[in-house]
Amino acid sequence: MDVIEDDAKAGFRRIEVLTGPGRRRRWSDDEKVRVVGETLQPGASVTEVARRWEICPQQVWGWRRQIREGQLMAPEAMPSQRFVPIVTQAPPPAAAQSREAVPGQSSQRPAASCIEIRLSGAVVRVPAGANGALLAEVLRAVRASAA
Repeated sequence: MDVIEDDAKAGFRRIEVLTGPGRRRRWSDDEKVRVVGETLQPGASVTEVARRWEICPQQVWGWRRQIREGQLMAPEAMPSQRFVPIVTQAPPPAAAQSREAVPGQSSQRPAASCIEIRLSGAVVRVPAGANGALLAEVLRAVRASAA
């Protein structure tokens, strides 16, 4: 009698097939910024961009945080920044005259200048020397209420 020691008689074996990229990939700063730049395009979704690049969305959010905090920089690949011009303007003379005509108030104009920020349909007037942390919270709240 012949004894055959074969794996076929050993029973069922499980085989796992791994697809996709290997783990622990190294991403250059330019690649990270390019991925984050794609998420900043109008109508883009972080999840969709991450899926295209075969990355977890949490990784992309981490890179966005690093760019926001200044830990990751590659300005040549970032989308162009949009700056709003600051325009200084004196109050119109009619407003100054109406202030002087109110009894019980001082006739002097306040010497402090003010910045007017128009964001999402709201107008925020910021006096000189305002608390920066408080201003950031107010602007976040205005932006969140518009969404």
